Amino acid sequence: MNTERIPKRILGTLFSSLSAGVVPRTGAPYIAIGRNAEIASLTRDLDRTAEGEGVTRFIIGRYGSGKSFLIQLARGYAIDRGFVTADCDLSPERKLVGSSGSGLNTYRELVRNLSCKSSPDGGALPSIIGRWYTSVAASLAEEGITPDSPVFGDEVSRRIVREARIFENNVGGFDFALVVSEYCRAWGEGNDGMMSACLKWLRGEYNTKTEAREALGIRSVSVIDDSNWYDHVKLLAALVRKIGYSGLCIFIDECVNLYKIVNRVSRESNYEKILSMFNDTMQGGAEGLMIVFGGTPQFLEDNRRGLFSYEALRSRLADPRIVPEGMQSAMGSIIRLRRLGDSELLALIMRLTTLHGMYYGWEPRITDGEKKDFLTVLLDRTGADSMITPREIIRDYIGVLDLLYQNPDAAASELFPAVGQNDATDREPTPSNRKITVDDIEF
Repeated sequence: MNTERIPKRILGTLFSSLSAGVVPRTGAPYIAIGRNAEIASLTRDLDRTAEGEGVTRFIIGRYGSGKSFLIQLARGYAIDRGFVTADCDLSPERKLVGSSGSGLNTYRELVRNLSCKSSPDGGALPSIIGRWYTSVAASLAEEGITPDSPVFGDEVSRRIVREARIFENNVGGFDFALVVSEYCRAWGEGNDGMMSACLKWLRGEYNTKTEAREALGIRSVSVIDDSNWYDHVKLLAALVRKIGYSGLCIFIDECVNLYKIVNRVSRESNYEKILSMFNDTMQGGAEGLMIVFGGTPQFLEDNRRGLFSYEALRSRLADPRIVPEGMQSAMGSIIRLRRLGDSELLALIMRLTTLHGMYYGWEPRITDGEKKDFLTVLLDRTGADSMITPREIIRDYIGVLDLLYQNPDAAASELFPAVGQNDATDREPTPSNRKITVDDIEF
């Protein structure tokens, strides 16, 4: 990874996020260590989606294990490969199905976060549809119908209406085609009010048909609601592919909030929605759409309240019985995140040292041996081999670097016992036989 020309703004966002224990939306590739098999599997899924397939994946890991980081990494790769992406975190107010419009809230958040190369931070819907208008206008110009021609505007609208008919084969496609065509017509006329009304419909912000019809002037138009929002996600996937993007990738994180739903009927309704989305993508009913869910092992495997409590999902997602214990594959629908190896963790803190020095303009006073000592202190605590997460290590290590930066007379080794005091047993770290190297890690 070339770290010579990282913008300071990105570095600042990166360290602010990591210090707070949250996943950065920008800069994630600069600290991507390990996860090579998982990344390779997700990029293969992107290739399949670009070919017109549908894909659903589940990234499963403990809190702080890196699942949200991997999702953001995959999101960045998708944008670089010409996809449109959308992401959201589920919460008590945002589910897949629920009362008070909680499913629609999820759709609204996904559309709000629509991103592409020209709008990587969200809010990309206007530019996405505008690209279609521009491409149609360019093709007309090549045919000799220039923008100064009196028939140009009518011809652009006519051609867009004709091309939009491909959406009518999908559920809700007729209304979708009408609204998108109306937006393009308003774009050409510079009618900001109508463009805003169309975007409001596409974002699912009209609560009643009457309200939508009065705003759009389309007598037959319906509205997006809890019952049909996924159909409109598929229509968005069809739209972006029509315009020339590789496809649509949606990332739905914090699915543990579905596991936390107390009411069994409500919880199973959400699992049934996941089953419907899984079947739809894997059976070819959602061309060019990739869906990635992120959740904890409880969300997946709990036989009373997790996905495995829903027999139809358990039979589809459970590991094959022939897989030997201790082995796992990143090729199936489930990606289970293992703990990063000691060498990978050392490579991670070495990368963080370099980036911290770049951002603050100093030479961190910590030797390679002291970096290994820091990691040893953390990994030799009781239960650390299986329970420690990258989030904990990153926060602790950035804390060490911050203290060294702010206290020029402090030595790194003086801070390690304080790190070790987080051990619940309050024992003193004992000499370790760990051999931690980075010889086999790619920087």
